[in-house]
This record gives sequence, structure tokens and C-alpha cells, in this order.
Amino acid sequence: MNSIVWIIGSAWPYVNYVPHLGNLIGSALSADVYARYLRLRGEKVIFVSGSDVHGTPIEVEARKLGVDPQEYSEIMHRIVSELFKRWNISYDNYTSTESKIHVRFVQEFFLKLYERGLIFEKEDELPYCPKDKIFLPDRFIVGTCPYCGYWPARGDQCEKCGSLLEPRQLIDPRCAICGSVPEWRKTKHWYLDLKKLEQDVLKYVESNDRLPENVKTMSLSILKAGLKPRAVTRDNRWGIPAPFPGAEGKTIYVWFEAVLGYISATMEYMEKSGKSVEDGLKIWKDPNTRVVFFIGKDNIPFHSIILPALLIGSGEGYVLPYTISATEYLMYEGQKFSKSNRVGIWIDEALKIIENVDYWRFILIYIRPETKDSNFSWDQAIDIVNSILNDTIGNFIHRVLTLIKRRLEGITPKITKLEKHDEDVRDEALKVFREVENLYYQIRLREALHKAVDIARIGNKYFNERRPWDVLKNDRELGSSILGVGLHLVKMLALSLYPVIPESMSRLWKMIGYDKDIIEHGWASGYEPVPEGLKLGDVAPLFTKIDKEEIKRRLDALMKDRAVRWSRKFPWEQVIL
Repeated sequence: MNSIVWIIGSAWPYVNYVPHLGNLIGSALSADVYARYLRLRGEKVIFVSGSDVHGTPIEVEARKLGVDPQEYSEIMHRIVSELFKRWNISYDNYTSTESKIHVRFVQEFFLKLYERGLIFEKEDELPYCPKDKIFLPDRFIVGTCPYCGYWPARGDQCEKCGSLLEPRQLIDPRCAICGSVPEWRKTKHWYLDLKKLEQDVLKYVESNDRLPENVKTMSLSILKAGLKPRAVTRDNRWGIPAPFPGAEGKTIYVWFEAVLGYISATMEYMEKSGKSVEDGLKIWKDPNTRVVFFIGKDNIPFHSIILPALLIGSGEGYVLPYTISATEYLMYEGQKFSKSNRVGIWIDEALKIIENVDYWRFILIYIRPETKDSNFSWDQAIDIVNSILNDTIGNFIHRVLTLIKRRLEGITPKITKLEKHDEDVRDEALKVFREVENLYYQIRLREALHKAVDIARIGNKYFNERRPWDVLKNDRELGSSILGVGLHLVKMLALSLYPVIPESMSRLWKMIGYDKDIIEHGWASGYEPVPEGLKLGDVAPLFTKIDKEEIKRRLDALMKDRAVRWSRKFPWEQVIL
């Protein structure tokens, strides 16, 4: 039994609205692909996340609707949870920051930091919107970044250069809700003394060679500029009540509590599994545990600096992140995703245009912005499905299975006679399969998928050259063995593509004739050919081409529907409920 436990965490979506495709690829989908790959390898995986339901954005949306923030957040949590199920995101526990376990854990955790002298109170002047009559959290102040000149930088971080900010540093600050110039009013808050933890966090970042370049570069830049105390409380009504003496009426800042959600979600998962929350804590304190986060690059500082600082500061021996996979930005037809400007496609809308979720998963991982920003375009998406998924992958799989069905009575052949060319092709495909394995392990998911497609290309070229349908006429043993090699490549494809398109590859696994689930056979089985004597299941094309004109019609209809739906008070009301 493998003693290593992998905690896979995807960034907690803020559920004031439904995530868009850019949100999905940066966190939930990428994390799901990696979690599925690890399970194929026989690893113990706990895949967690949840809805971030506290704070000003929820409060503001609820106010617009005339409902209680809790009621609004519960509705949105149900909607987002259901959408993730539709996208086949295989969470072991998808919870929310309102869960009792999370609330209790956060309060106890911060009280410990307070008792260890890492939290102090201070009176400060903070931005207040006289029009909206609320103190404005960092992310509800926008202005020009003092370091790179970017507009609109948020009051906690510039998403362009990554610098951690304070609202007062912004040039020409404005209220992000109404655009008014904020006033500065005195209020008391509790601060985390990050300066005391700076050297320990710096040591963690510098010594962790598994951190990708974008994570390490941004983190070291921030750390070398020096950390300052950051307020961990807010004047919001909607949130987790601060546990500090004299902090009545204050809540914990959502970014500080949400990153602790990975731990509380693990605790909750263990309790749901019939164990205890303490067992969840033990996993997080076991040095064999490997914690991997999947986030967008704008979330880097909170996962590479803030969370490690909290974990180190607790003195409880929590493991620090093993690595952090942070995608760059996904653009939409050359523009940045924007709800206010109606730019992009949201994950509920996407499935109305292309209904097959595996097609979407394949498209998004194929263009995943791993090392630089990438662009989603409809022309490219259609080409990926039609040329790559259908013509290259689907065509090869169908050729192999239909030939076995028609010429070998649907019984998988034994490989007994091969010529050098056949052996060379098999060995070439096995080499690619091992490269796919290594790329997945390194979380180079886009590269892994591109490399997996090469197995189908090798197979199509092999069949064109060897023409097994002709060989079978004169040498049944050799022709059957060639089909056996082709079927071995199909098996490699099934395993290589399963993390990305699980529904389709599970169907393929049954077509091959396997009784047990693909997970039970595992990744290592791909190095061995399909056993002789299996009876193929019903063979049918796995993929079909999508029509460009039909996509255009659906997109036009969606945009008309969106204009009506988004003009409503609550635009998500008909998504699920």
C-alpha cells in the first residue's frame, strides 16, 4: 500500500457568478485531469475544493436582489456544484466556506496565530464608499498600479505585474462597485505579522525546485521586495466572525479563510468517509503527503506566500505545497474574459453550444495556457474536434476495432508473428506512451495531450503502410498480429486520453472487451498488449464532426438569450434551478 497521499486542490471559485471557461481551465479542469491521472497510477488521491461564499461581492449581489447573503450564496453554491458535475469534475469533496467544519477550523486556526503573537490589532484609515455606505475590501478598490501603471489594478494585487498592494498605494483609487472616489475613515483591524514569517517563506520558495518558473519568479519578486503586515479582518457582515478578543462585528478576510479551506475540506471528506476530522488533520501533518494546487496566475501570492506563512506560523507541522500549477490567461477571441463587457463563454453556456463535455475538455486542455497566455477561438475549437479528435484519434480507433470485428470475429488476437517494422512501430508508440506519462506527472498537461495524439498518428501511418486487411488474405497469423499491435496502440490511447476525456475512454475500454473499470487496470497496463480472447463490445464511432454553421446558429441564439437573461435581476436563475 502506497503511504503517499496526494491532496489535489483547485482554487475555490467565488460564486457571485458562474465560472467562465478561463476560470475552469485554470483550476477545476486542470486539477481534475491530474487527479484522474494519479488515480490511474494507483495513487491515493483526495481531490478537494469548494465555493467561496463570503465577503463583499456576495453581500453586494444579495443586496441588489433584496435577499439575505446566505440565501443567495446557497443558491449559487448549488448551481456551481451541479455545473462541475456536468463537466465531470471528479471532486472527492466539493464543499463551501459556510460548512460548519470550515468555520470552526478557521476560527480555531486564527486564534492559535493570535496566541502565538502573530496577530496584532491596529487602528487604521480604510477606504469607505459614501454612496454604497460600506467599507471597501481590497478587491473593491481599483486604481492605477504604482509599480507598472496598469489600470485597473485591485487594492490587494496587480494582476498584470503580480505585486501585492495596499489600497492606499493605488493611484486615483475608485470604488469598484459604483466608481465613486472613496473616503478614508478610521477603523480597527487585526493584522497578520507577515514580516516575522518572511524568512521562513522565502526559504520554502527558494528551496522548492518543483515550483514552476512563473510561480517562483512572481513569489521571489514579492518576497525580495519585503512583506508587510496584512489585515486579516474586515468590516463585512457576511463572513466568518473573527475570534479575537474585542473583534466583535469583524469577519475574517475571505482570502485568508478560503486558502485554509483545503485543510477543512480534507477534514470534512474524512468525516464523510466514516473517519474523523482529526484523521484529516493527520494527513496534512504527515510529511509523506503531497499537496498540489491548481490556480490561475493571479492567485499565486495567496498560495505560494500567504498560505505557507499561515501554515508555518501555526507551528502545527503542516506540510507545505509540494507544487503549484498556475496557468497564464486564456483569452476569448483575442479579448480578456469580462462579465461586465459580455466577453467570453460561461460554463453553463458552453454546453448549450457543444453538448458533448468531452469535446470541451479536450479543446481546453489542448489550448491550456501553461507557459504563456493562449487564445480560444471558435474556428480553432471546431478544427480541434474535427481534425484531431475525430479524424486522427477517432478514425484510428475505429479502423482497428472494425477490422477485428469483421475479420477476426470480434475476438482480440494474440501477437505471435511480427516483422521488424511492426516491432519498431510498437516500440516507438511505447516510447511516446512513456513520454506522456512523464509529462502528466510534471503537470505539463497540454504537452501530454499533444504527445498522446502522436500515438494515433503513429497508428494511422502504420495501418496505411501495412494494410492489415490485405495481409490477412495471405498470412492470417501476421495480419492478426498486426491488428494486435494496432489494438495495443488503441489501449495506450485509452489510458493516455482518459484523464482528459474520461467518458469517451471508458466507453472505449468496454468496446475493447474489458469487464473491469479502466482505473482498476491502471496506467501500467498500457505497457502490455490487450490479452487474446477478449470479445469486443459494440463498436461505434466515439466522435463525430461538428458543423460550423450549426455552431454559429447556436452561438447567435445564445447571445440573444444572454441579452435577455443578463438583464434580469438574477441572471443565473434558470441555469439549473
